[in-house]
Amino acid sequence: MNNEILLTELLSAWEETYKKGQLTLWIFLALKEDDKYVDDIKAFVEEQSKQTMSCEEQSLYRTLRKFQHLGVVDFKSGKGNKGPERKYYFLTSLGQTLLTQFINRNISLFFNEKIKNLLNPEEQL
Repeated sequence: MNNEILLTELLSAWEETYKKGQLTLWIFLALKEDDKYVDDIKAFVEEQSKQTMSCEEQSLYRTLRKFQHLGVVDFKSGKGNKGPERKYYFLTSLGQTLLTQFINRNISLFFNEKIKNLLNPEEQL
C-alpha cells in the first residue's frame, strides 16, 4: 500500500473517532446560545463546523434523552410550524456548569500561544 492511500485511510479513521467524541461539545454549544429544536441543533452543528460534522436526527434524540436523564439537558414544549408542539431543548444549570468546566479543562488549552502556533496551518506547509 502506498503512503498516500495509507495516509488517507489513517486520516479518515482518526477523523471518525474525533468526530464521535465531538458531538456532545457541538450539541452543548448549540444549546448554550438558546433553546433549540432538534432540526435547529442539527443545522447549528453542520453550519458552525463548516460541514465537517453531521448528525442524524435519531442520534440527536438519543443523545438528548441520555443527557436529559442525567439532568444536564431538558426541554420545554413550544408551538410547532403548522403541526404538533415541538420539544425545545436547553442546558440546565448543571449542563451549563458542565460545559464551562469542560471548556476550561480541555478547550482552553488550544488558546495557549505555543499550541496555537503548532496548529497554524501556514507553518505546516
